[in-house]
Amino acid sequence: MQLHKSPLFLKIIFIVSLAIIFFIGAITFKHITVLKKTSTWISKSYEVNIELERLLSHVKDAETGQRGYLLSKNKSFLKPYDDSNEEIKKSYKRVAELTVNSRAQQRNLKKLQYLISRHLNYLSKTLYLVESKGYNEKIVSTNLVTGKEAMDSIRVEIEEMITTQKNLLQYRQNDYNSTMNYTPLLIYLTLLITLILITIAFIKMNRDVVLLKNTVHTLSVAIEVNNLSEIIGNFGSWQLNLETGTYTFSDNQYRLLGCEPQSFEACAHEYLKFIHPDDLEILTEKTQNIKSHNILPPFTYRIIRENGEVRYLKSMGQIVTISSDNKTFIGTTRDITSEIDDQILTEERNRELESNNKELSAFNYIASHDLQEPLRKIETFISRLVSKDFNNISASGQQYVGSIQKSTNRMRVLIEDLLQFSRTNKTEKNVVNADLNYLLENAKHDLAQAIEEKKAIIQSNNLPTLHIIPFQIQQLFINIIGNSLKYSKKDVAPIIKLTYSQIVSNEEEFLPNTHHCYHKIAIEDNGIGFEQEYAKNIFVLFNRLHNKNEYQGTGIGLAICKKIVENHKGFITAKGNLGVGSQFNIYLPVE
Repeated sequence: MQLHKSPLFLKIIFIVSLAIIFFIGAITFKHITVLKKTSTWISKSYEVNIELERLLSHVKDAETGQRGYLLSKNKSFLKPYDDSNEEIKKSYKRVAELTVNSRAQQRNLKKLQYLISRHLNYLSKTLYLVESKGYNEKIVSTNLVTGKEAMDSIRVEIEEMITTQKNLLQYRQNDYNSTMNYTPLLIYLTLLITLILITIAFIKMNRDVVLLKNTVHTLSVAIEVNNLSEIIGNFGSWQLNLETGTYTFSDNQYRLLGCEPQSFEACAHEYLKFIHPDDLEILTEKTQNIKSHNILPPFTYRIIRENGEVRYLKSMGQIVTISSDNKTFIGTTRDITSEIDDQILTEERNRELESNNKELSAFNYIASHDLQEPLRKIETFISRLVSKDFNNISASGQQYVGSIQKSTNRMRVLIEDLLQFSRTNKTEKNVVNADLNYLLENAKHDLAQAIEEKKAIIQSNNLPTLHIIPFQIQQLFINIIGNSLKYSKKDVAPIIKLTYSQIVSNEEEFLPNTHHCYHKIAIEDNGIGFEQEYAKNIFVLFNRLHNKNEYQGTGIGLAICKKIVENHKGFITAKGNLGVGSQFNIYLPVE
């Protein structure tokens, strides 16, 4: 199966789409994390800078308070100086907390702490010298200069820390920008790929839904057709899940038992209640190994319906694997009661036919022996009467004797033809390979006297060797050629032509259109012919187209021909043209 048509394709798309979504989520999370960190660092950088400015301001306040006091000798100016020490500690601690992750800033901070402590010491020393009696102006001035230098160093150090913080911020800003440069494109591409995969999956699912709808519709129709087929075919179906041991019966399976569909639970226990007691052992024996065999051979058993009617059922089945190696035993049950009844009826009719055949054999014996015996006595007595006392009989009596002779002769011919026809009906057929040329010569030999009297000419091309009943085919030639000799024109020598060819059935309009090959033997004469409308009637038993006083015969000869051809599973037709002649076509199947 092609990948894009298999259920695996949808699973692959789902897994890939899910992976891409997680990937996009990871990238987005990373982006947000970087943005959050950058924002935190920016915030911290601004806060560090502000806190450093505040720290510098507190140092300046301490210095300003000292100078105010030195100039005015007013101790109120010492309040900023006194408060600055605590504020400086708070600002320093805050800066230390904000720069805890930066080693460079921590080093700078320690240096700044030293400078601030040094500056505050000089301020404190200066105040101490001023408040002492007899202080030295030069020493105070030197302390003030040193304090100013310390203050300048503090400013430089704070500026350096601010610059360092800005550099750190710039580094993180560049890292953020580099991440942001490719993140949107990557997210866009992954979203686009995801959208394409989801679209493909949607199209595939939509097609599958349409196909599923069509399949469900087709399956629904098939189920209804199957239900109708079961009703028409008079059969039911059942299933056995070999994993769970549960049965499922079709609606018509219930109807076969004479019950309403789904009127009881589909299980072996309930089904066995309908089995004929005499067949219960057979059914149990056939089905006891159903799980260990892949097939249930056909077998017949009887059931007793709820109304007491006995029916014959025939069941069979086999194991099929549906999905996930789930094995199910499916079977069918058909009502064959009518077939059993027909079989019984056929057996009765066969017995009747056998009895009739015995009676026919007895009739043949009577016809060949008992009926001919009194006929021969009549012929003997008439012959003696003619040879000894014919002249002593009156003219009318002589005429009566002649009529008796003709009737007895006709009676003998009729009995012989009947015997000939009955022999063609016998089932004992010795089928062998025989040369038709040889059989034709034998037939001509039997008709030699008539051929000589009529001065007939019989022509034939080379005939084949066929798998036939020789004596019947020879009789066929005798009857048809004899028929042509009998119905020849007066004072015209009969010309009888036999031609052979091999044809296909669809080449002749009256043969079945099966494209089978046939041997065709055409026998054509130049006799008196007949009207084509009587072409079928001439093969009917005892049917004659002419008065018996015109042409001798019993009307059995051509009926015998038809029976012989039918014994060989062939066909025979006749074509006549009044005053021109007739043609008989014999078709024997090619084996």
